[in-house]
Amino acid sequence: MAFTVTSTGFIDGGALPDAQVYAKGNRSPQLSWSGAPEGTKSFAVTCYDPDAPTGSGFWHWTVANIPADVTELAEGGPVHAGAVEGRTDFGEPGFGGAAPPPGHGPHRYIFTVFAVDVDSLPVTPEDSGAKYGFNLHFHTLAKASITGIYENKG
Repeated sequence: MAFTVTSTGFIDGGALPDAQVYAKGNRSPQLSWSGAPEGTKSFAVTCYDPDAPTGSGFWHWTVANIPADVTELAEGGPVHAGAVEGRTDFGEPGFGGAAPPPGHGPHRYIFTVFAVDVDSLPVTPEDSGAKYGFNLHFHTLAKASITGIYENKG
């Protein structure tokens, strides 16, 4: 069975709803996953915008240490006990919704769920997406993504 992720709020490659837009709702989306490989001890979730005009993209959400028996995050959270949300590129921990510059064109918001081979990654709410990504690089058994699109037409 393949490791997959879905959302009740949007389809892969489809438009993000207003609830996931920073200025309109700023709520994390509902995500469900299945087919995690044997040996999965926890999950992590990220949301990354590779189209941000920064040269390095933009981290909108990082979550680690989600217990292995959890297979869904509800829209708007909260994340499960023991999980930790990292600092977004907005500067605060938690979810930061889509917010491309007006007229910059469509941006991709890639939500990725990682099956992790340890119970806990050494990350904190003050840590950046890069630090979460570094730790995930060494502990990912499998990953699955779903991409939402949003354009701020101004």
